[in-house]
Amino acid sequence: VQLQASGGGVVPAGGSLRLTCAASGHTFSVVTVGWFRQAPGKEREFVAAITYSGIRYYADSVKDRFTISRDNAKLTGYLGMDNLSPEDTAVYYCAALPTVMGGPTSNTYKYWGQGTLVTVSS
Repeated sequence: VQLQASGGGVVPAGGSLRLTCAASGHTFSVVTVGWFRQAPGKEREFVAAITYSGIRYYADSVKDRFTISRDNAKLTGYLGMDNLSPEDTAVYYCAALPTVMGGPTSNTYKYWGQGTLVTVSS
């Protein structure tokens, strides 16, 4: 599975963005997809994940502001982000197929896309 994240950009605080994760390979439609982010000087952290059946997981810091979704027919995942704050500034990565031991919120996914930069200005 190859993943391509896009949709990042510069947005003012309180604004919205939608990130897209385009995949190649139909395995994408049957695996969990996750989004992670890495802010400057910080470790990569979990943001959200969605299983193939639609069960969603969110980090507490983004709950009620971000929405993860997927379109299996299009082999595409999405991360809708509302009410953005400067603390959300980071490079965002999409990933697919977490390990069984790690689970959907862990940093142990098998496939990773390149990141897309989200900058939230104050």
